[in-house]
Formats: sequence, structure tokens, C-alpha cells
Amino acid sequence: MKQYLAVDIGASSGRHIVGRIEGDRLVTEEVYRFPNGNKPEGGHLVWDIASLLQNVKNGIAEAVKRCGSIESLSIDTWGVDYVLMNGEEEIFPCYAYRDARGAEAAEKVHAVLPFAELYRRTGIQYQPFNTVYQLYADKLAGRLEKATDFLMLPQYLLYKLTGAKACEYTDATTTGLLNAEARAYDKEIVSALGLPARLFEGEIVQPGTVIGRLTKEAAAEAGCGMRAVVCASHDTASAVLAAPIASDCNAPYLSSGTWSLLGIEQRSAHTDEGSLADNFSNEGGAGGVFRWQKNIMGLWMLQSVRKELGLGFAEAEQLARENPCDALVDCEDGAFLAPPSMSAAIREQAGALTDGELLHCIYKSLAHCYKGALDAMGAKLGKTFTTLNIIGGGSQDTFLDELTAKAAGVTVLAGPKEATAIGNLLMQMIADGEVKDIAEGRELVKRSFGVRVFR
Repeated sequence: MKQYLAVDIGASSGRHIVGRIEGDRLVTEEVYRFPNGNKPEGGHLVWDIASLLQNVKNGIAEAVKRCGSIESLSIDTWGVDYVLMNGEEEIFPCYAYRDARGAEAAEKVHAVLPFAELYRRTGIQYQPFNTVYQLYADKLAGRLEKATDFLMLPQYLLYKLTGAKACEYTDATTTGLLNAEARAYDKEIVSALGLPARLFEGEIVQPGTVIGRLTKEAAAEAGCGMRAVVCASHDTASAVLAAPIASDCNAPYLSSGTWSLLGIEQRSAHTDEGSLADNFSNEGGAGGVFRWQKNIMGLWMLQSVRKELGLGFAEAEQLARENPCDALVDCEDGAFLAPPSMSAAIREQAGALTDGELLHCIYKSLAHCYKGALDAMGAKLGKTFTTLNIIGGGSQDTFLDELTAKAAGVTVLAGPKEATAIGNLLMQMIADGEVKDIAEGRELVKRSFGVRVFR
């Protein structure tokens, strides 16, 4: 029986999940979990790369210890962040996307290339932390002078395990530098911004590509040699692979976690003025599709307020249920990206709210944003959606599922919870030939993981 290892790293935690097919079901087992988060350093927010890498290695060793031989592994993380390289040497620090430097550089980028032109070429919505702005900030700081290339975080971690460098397509689209039609780095954008062309010369590989095996050193640490596969390494791309939806570009999904990514698969990118005005993004997906989606602030708002109030998940949900209010805020507002106090930032817009009303406001505002995104997509496509598949950790939030179904007038299908890791595993199984294609993989998910229904 073949076993595969998904290393799924989010902005607040990471987990190692082993998967195998038993009979006609996919069985998963979490073997390792670790905390993650950015930290202040030199007036900026950065990632602790050494800690990330060590935890990745620890988790691989634990997977082998508990489960035995592993056929292959793959790594997914959030998008946009990267490590600059000078040959085999890292150029640190690795900045975190919530750092302010991207927003400061964005105005200067738009003075050279107006955002409307960037969007027409890439289809990627404006976010102040998009890689294009971060790289421009690096240029202004002189950090690109010795850089030979850069590796998005999942590919950097795989490089440290295998010695092989790769640029994976779905993650590359989050840079805001990939031409949506050519599906390659846009040379005109690179030239106009004066970014070194050498940074973008590597081959862009598709999900499911085998890039090598663990080095002898890494295999010795793990206790087992194994192949390394690039999955759909942007975590949302992997999560959507595991959404038990039909592969016909007609079913909307909501990947619910620290961020809420609500969208629908499309065969081509929408880079028109209407899509730009609605601030939709066209991120790459496995199997040649685009994920035409809206990036909404998501459970980050709830996580931040819960932490400030010292409340557990169940306590916060109950308090929100018991204190309904009519206040709403715009969950796409940049004021909620990294405020000193999330509670204060929300109250500044919503007014004087009790703690319970504050929590209810967040829940209700998220549901309202989801409705708005569905309505905008439906109007553009001439469709009326009747279902919404919510996947990821946020699919377990019953109160949010209920409010979303009510606000948007749809049937919510909630689950699977570990969609990202499952999508990671499916791509490895497709690469190995155990699963034929994405459609077969989604049928496997349907059989293996139930969904909860809210109307």
C-alpha cells in the first residue's frame, strides 16, 4: 500500500498529513503539527525560515516513524512570499506579506505601470502584498543586485530537501507578474519595472511534476528516501482540487481559513474592466483552469479578536450567537490587514459594540461579503448559484455556515476540513498513477469525506 505525505503550511500553523488509498476510500492521518507566524525584525515583519525548515524536517521524520515507508512528499503554503537567492546562498530576511513595504512600493509601481494595465496582462487583483510590489521594494532597497533568482516558499523548502530548484505555476500566478494568456512571466512588465530578467528565466512547471528525491542528508534525517513532487503549491489551488464539485466550471467554492477565497473555476481568465472593477483575481489552478475568485479577509478577523478577548473558538461562537446586531463592516478593507488592534479597527467603522456584538458583526460581515461576491460572479456569468461548497478549516464553523446560507440564499455544503492537504495528496497520487485525473480525485473525496448541509 503506497503512502504519500502532504506538508501543508498556513500562516498560523503547519501540519503533516499522510494519505493512502484503502479499498475505494482515501484515508488520512495527521502525524505532526506546529505553530507558525511572522515576527518583528528590524522594523519589518519576517518569517522564521530556519524554524519552518526544521519543523518540516521534524514532521517528515515523524511521518516515517509512525507510518513507515513514504512514496513521495509535497509542500504547499500561502502565496506571494519568497526567498531571494544568490546561487545556493539565501538573501535574508524573508519578508512576510503583512509587512508594510509592499504597500509603500505599490504607488511607485503604478506610477510606472497603472494597475489597470497590470490587471489586463495578469488578471491578478490588487493586494498591497503581491510579489510584484515586494520585488520592487527589494529593487529600491538594493536587495536584487546580487540575486540570481527567487524561490516561492514551497519551492524553497523543497529545494532545501532535494537540491532541485523549481517554479510552480499556481504559486507563480500569485506574483502578479505572470501573463494570464501566455501563462509565463510577462517580459514587458519585468522590463518596465527594471527588474532583473535573470530572476524569471527558470522553467515554470505544472502541478504533478516530480522534481527529484530527498538528498542523502535529508533522507538520513527522515529515516527514509522518497520522491519530491510539486503539488498545486499555492494552498488555495490545492484546496480547490479537493472540493467535491463537478469539474464543469459551474460550481462556486469558498476556501475558508485565515483568508476567505470565494470563486469558480474558469477555462480562461477574466481580465476585462468589469472584473477589474469588482476586484476579482484570476489565479492559476491545476488542470489548466483559472480560479476566478475574490480574496476576502476571512477568519483572520475572528482569530485576531478571539486572541484579544482571550476566547476559545466555541466560546466566541456562542457569544456571537447570543448578541445579534445590525452592524456591518467591509471585510475587504485594508484597515483589517494588520491593525494594532483588530477590535479597535472594527469598532472604528461599526461603532460602539459590546464584545458579543463585535463578534456577531464579524460573522455577519463575512457572510454579507460572500453574498456580494456570489452575486457579482453570477451577474458576470449570467448564472444563479444554488450551492456553495465551503472547504478548509472554516467549513467547521457552523454559525458562519448558517449565516452564509441565509445571506446568500444558497445551500452550503461544508467540508472537507483538511481540503488543502487532501488536494496536495491527490496531486501526488495523480503523479504516481494511483489516481487517473482531477475528476477521479474529486470522486474519491466525495466517497471518503462527508459534507454537512446548511440551507
